[in-house]
Order: sequence, then structure tokens, then C-alpha cells
Amino acid sequence: MAHFETSLDELERLVGRMELGELSLEESLAAYERGVGLYRSCRTALEQAELRVRLLSDPDRPDTAEPFAPLPDGE
Repeated sequence: MAHFETSLDELERLVGRMELGELSLEESLAAYERGVGLYRSCRTALEQAELRVRLLSDPDRPDTAEPFAPLPDGE
């Protein structure tokens, strides 16, 4: 999971830099491209973690597990 946390931290820093509006167009595009890659990496890591939890919860029937409900904002 260390890779997930590292990617998420970098993504948050990129978003912060972009929100300041001080990047050039080229820098913004590069940051956006990097951000999309980080987002996809984080999403994949979360999906894999969810699958592992489902398998651990009921290894015989992982397909019957209920999907996780998203947390309310701020949690």
C-alpha cells in the first residue's frame, strides 16, 4: 500500500499546484497528464484492495459480497 499513499500524496500536490493557476499551459498539461496516470494507479490499487477484502471475507463466494459504500465527504 505504500505505493498507493505515495501516488495519492503526489496527486494531491499536483492538484494544489494546478489550483494556484501559476503553471504555464505546457506545465499544466504535463501535470494533468501525470495526474490522470496517478489517479488510475490509485483507483486500480483500491479496486485490488477491495477484491482482497472480498476474498478474505468469503473465499468461496467473493462474487456475492456487497460493494463498499463510499464514505461521506470529510471522512
